[in-house]
Amino acid sequence: MADRPPYRADQVGSLLRPQAVKDARAAREAGTLDAAGLRAVEDAAIRDAVAHQCRVGLTGVTDGEFRRAFWHFDFLGQLEGVELRQGERAIQFHGIQTKAVSIAVTGKVGFGDHPMLADFRFLKQAADAHGAVAKMTIPAPSVLHFRGGRASISKDAYPDMDAFFADTAEAYAQAVRAFYDAGCRYLQFDDTVWAYLCSEKEREAARARGDDPEPLQIAYRDMIRHALAAKPADMTITTHVCRGNFRSSWISEGGYEPVAEVLLGQTGYDGFFLEYDTERAGGFEPLRFLAKGDQRVVLGLVTSKFGELEAEGAIEARIEEATKYVALDQLCLSPQCGFASTEEGNILSEDDQWAKLALVTATAKTVWGAA
Repeated sequence: MADRPPYRADQVGSLLRPQAVKDARAAREAGTLDAAGLRAVEDAAIRDAVAHQCRVGLTGVTDGEFRRAFWHFDFLGQLEGVELRQGERAIQFHGIQTKAVSIAVTGKVGFGDHPMLADFRFLKQAADAHGAVAKMTIPAPSVLHFRGGRASISKDAYPDMDAFFADTAEAYAQAVRAFYDAGCRYLQFDDTVWAYLCSEKEREAARARGDDPEPLQIAYRDMIRHALAAKPADMTITTHVCRGNFRSSWISEGGYEPVAEVLLGQTGYDGFFLEYDTERAGGFEPLRFLAKGDQRVVLGLVTSKFGELEAEGAIEARIEEATKYVALDQLCLSPQCGFASTEEGNILSEDDQWAKLALVTATAKTVWGAA
């Protein structure tokens, strides 16, 4: 089971941006560095990051999302029919806001020749050089809807929301096939929506913008299942359920119980990265809905928000607690989220980041005998 993802020791995806990348992006924005120059800096940083991930014992490696400003907007804004808008709306976290960036659906949603296919091909080359597995992360189809809801979707393009859900689902099916054709065998749909549907505050926010949260689980499930139906047998697609991650802050709270039956039992993902680093996530009881067999849950027990290192024994005890509801053979371990869901990054150092990932691999070897 450990020979295919998600691995006993795994990670969500994003990494702290090296200073060279930050400087190059600032120079590009200032007009003192061209696109080719920026990409060359990013290429070098990604090669180094892949090598470092391998040194700490990870099998599945990412590009750290070094080419992105946001974990989701960069991908969504390059879908057909979607526009990235600057200066309109920020995302409110606890005590802090992101930059004012948002998306709007202005035409028919499609996948097309997406620029991140080239990003993946570069990552795969870097991973292949180390005998590692390239993991690509993209936002889930549900994110395109929930972030702005009906108000952000053109009524001229989509007078009927069923057509929007259908087109988005098919765009993601095309994405699955395109990444597979590019050599991707480990793809992840990052998703804040399921955690938001566990939060009464976020559900109320959806109502305030004119969306009824009650039927959304089924709409999102159906989109995801349509996309996953395009997955060949030798491709793994997982999801990460995120509670918000910006400069070590967060958005939603509440256990997984309200969504677990649909999310774990009906979406059809191969694996689920679930955040369990704080009491905001509730207990392990919802894991009882995980299907028996090859599906697995990756427990996010190591926080990516702060540098203090967890005790390996305490992590092992939490894993043991989770086995009351799901077999140990269906469990894996990771940090609770990425280290930099936006280019600003969380409040810890790069040394802290690598120590956290090394702790994950060391604990996995203790618990399962392999990472």
